Amino acid sequence: MDAASRNDRLQVAQLESWVDRFLHTRQDSLALTAALQIEDYGVQPMDDASPPKWHLAHTTWFYETFVVKPWNSAYQPDNPEFEYMFNSYYNGVGTPFPRTKRGSLSRPTVQEVLDYRARVEDQVVKLLDGGCDDELLTRVELGIHHERQHQELIVTDLKFNLGNNPLYPAYCENLVSAESPVELAYVAFAGGLFQVGAPDEGFAFDNERPLHKVHLEGFQLANRLVTNGEYLEFINDHGYERPELWLAEGWDHIDKAGWRAPLYWVCRDGDWFEYQLGGLAQLEAHLPAVHISAHEAVAYATWADARLPTEFEWEVAAAGVEVSGNFSESQRYHPTGQSGESKARIHQLYGDAWEWTSSSYGPYPGYKTLPGTLGEYNGKFMSSQLVLRGGSCATAQSHIRASYRNFFYPPDRWQFSGLRLARNGNG
Repeated sequence: MDAASRNDRLQVAQLESWVDRFLHTRQDSLALTAALQIEDYGVQPMDDASPPKWHLAHTTWFYETFVVKPWNSAYQPDNPEFEYMFNSYYNGVGTPFPRTKRGSLSRPTVQEVLDYRARVEDQVVKLLDGGCDDELLTRVELGIHHERQHQELIVTDLKFNLGNNPLYPAYCENLVSAESPVELAYVAFAGGLFQVGAPDEGFAFDNERPLHKVHLEGFQLANRLVTNGEYLEFINDHGYERPELWLAEGWDHIDKAGWRAPLYWVCRDGDWFEYQLGGLAQLEAHLPAVHISAHEAVAYATWADARLPTEFEWEVAAAGVEVSGNFSESQRYHPTGQSGESKARIHQLYGDAWEWTSSSYGPYPGYKTLPGTLGEYNGKFMSSQLVLRGGSCATAQSHIRASYRNFFYPPDRWQFSGLRLARNGNG
């Protein structure tokens, strides 16, 4: 580890000890599940989602596997089968339990998972209190950000469960509404040679590095996200029935899936409603459109005589912009609208909704995976996916930065994914 990175860690530790950072993150996971009924913990609503109980156990497995066992040779797990049951995809550790069957694990019980969490937490705290080397801190920090990712998944996976229940039960009390958004306009950016990616100092995932230069032509980005009302115009203009707007794969997908609106939109007697985690609500035209697949985002952009931005256009626009917005800390768990602000600048770059880009998820020039089994964290997924930027209302603010690269397959839409339009030229 270089001196700059070590100094950065020391500065963070002065504000909050490593034990505090670790335990605070762990407590946030439990806070997300505190309002659940016991029946909610084991439901796997679809193959790509996982039960809350599994998320609580898997994040614990991560610390046990990559922190406790390597640094405590005398450690003996209470249940060796957990290594198999709660391994997500790390083949270097062993064969993972099938992802599609996580909802079949009625045992261990929720209480047994909570006890498992407590035992492993005690082990990590002892290691941190006993004096840390740089590699241990690196592993703990990765574990903290790994758990932040799973906290977001707890919210989105739970929403898929509740939002597909005919009762539309509420997870939280609030429903989000918004005033009229800032007028849609395009902000121009000059072309040139730009440096993108994460610097060597500070935390970042391996897929954000190394720093490198990209050349961009002049481009324009919309000053805010597309709203529900604007997306409804696309629907009313038969957007889901016009193949000329869609990529071939997207057209085939919506035809087979029968999609005619974003996920969680419900039409009753000609009126549109949207499921929020506060319950089913009348569709609010001024809120950002969310739970949209990349296929839908591309079709809408084509309809609007625009396109999706590249991930590097987004990052250049975000350079120097403060990381602030509607994140999970607000506990709204739904995008909010922008109102009464200048249309001449960019809004909503961070928080609210992940923004689809047209960029394929792949390695940067000179990319290197983490050593050993941890190298499976990101690199093995660099195929057939697109990059999303900016974080969402379910993302922790401390977890996001301008260089952060999220990635999903084009049909995916159970995450809080929205869209920002782009155009060629700089005005």
